Amino acid sequence: MDLVAALLALAAMIVAFVPRVPPSWPATAAGAVSIAITVAHPLGGWHDGTGLWMLVEVPPLLVLTFMTVRRAPAPQAVVSAGLAGGAVALMLVRVLWPGDLMTALGACAGWSLFAIAATGTGLYARVLDSGRRRAVADARRTQRLVLARDLHDFVAHDVSGILVQAQAAQVVPGPLPPQVADALRRIEEAGQRALAAMDRTVQMLHGADETGPGVAEPLPGVDGLARLVDGYSPSVRVDLSVEPGLERHLSQETSATVYRVVTEALTNVRRHACEATSVRVIVARVEESVRVRVTDDGGGYSEATGRGGFGLVGLTERVEILGGSLSSGAEPGGWRVEALLPIRPLPVRSRRESLRGGAPVSRPAADRGEPA
Repeated sequence: MDLVAALLALAAMIVAFVPRVPPSWPATAAGAVSIAITVAHPLGGWHDGTGLWMLVEVPPLLVLTFMTVRRAPAPQAVVSAGLAGGAVALMLVRVLWPGDLMTALGACAGWSLFAIAATGTGLYARVLDSGRRRAVADARRTQRLVLARDLHDFVAHDVSGILVQAQAAQVVPGPLPPQVADALRRIEEAGQRALAAMDRTVQMLHGADETGPGVAEPLPGVDGLARLVDGYSPSVRVDLSVEPGLERHLSQETSATVYRVVTEALTNVRRHACEATSVRVIVARVEESVRVRVTDDGGGYSEATGRGGFGLVGLTERVEILGGSLSSGAEPGGWRVEALLPIRPLPVRSRRESLRGGAPVSRPAADRGEPA
């Protein structure tokens, strides 16, 4: 029986080191079995080799006590560490029984100092871990606040200056050519949208309470594509085709991602396909998914457009997190960006599993530019 207890304690310690296995489980099992064997030991009279196997059993139980106190939630740590540490404290009963009761109790009290030391060390490590997590969280929050301040003080200031200049140009004396007036109006609207987007970003970086009055407006979705297309370059014809009623079936997250895909594709056309004269945007349902396809007649990929940039790369990662795929590449006479998104995004756990080892999703063949 002593051999069984020792081997079980060793096995439990090994299992506790396996990632994602709560140490409280093996600690509880090893501690309970050890106490049961200690209680049954006087009844069975098994004494041969007991001292040797105790020396093998005690270190794993102490390690389990330390790991449980350090890593397990408080309620589980109390029970599991109590069993493992108690098993160590009571273990001398195996060699002192039968004998003087007070001697046995005194020896057990002294033996329990090992369990107390393991518990104290675990508590100290737990406090250090908690402080380290708080320090990391504080550092990240500080970085977010610095970024939010820079956006507010510098970027937003410059965009506001552009907006003011565009508004002032519209009220100069004398009539403006229609094309100039239209261009100024578009600049003003784009500046207002940029300021609104920066305001949402700043609020997000500040961690605004989602239930408070300062929460930012939700990102545009499929219903905002028409306005996006209308505000595009007047020199490029954009044909938008959205399946009627599609917006009602999409989650807010999927709808916002559709909007981002189209925005990124149109941005790349503006920046890297200046010769394009027409763009076609198609958003339609395909079974339990929604397909977004943006094509242009800008002549396709060339070395001059550059291979760098992180626009489509970052967007691909966002699409994959939702359980979809995104691809881009040249096609005869132009360029194509295509995304396939689930109507309802994957649950959070499924997203993590798909990113760890799920079915591969397509990567962009080349990124024709960086985000605006």
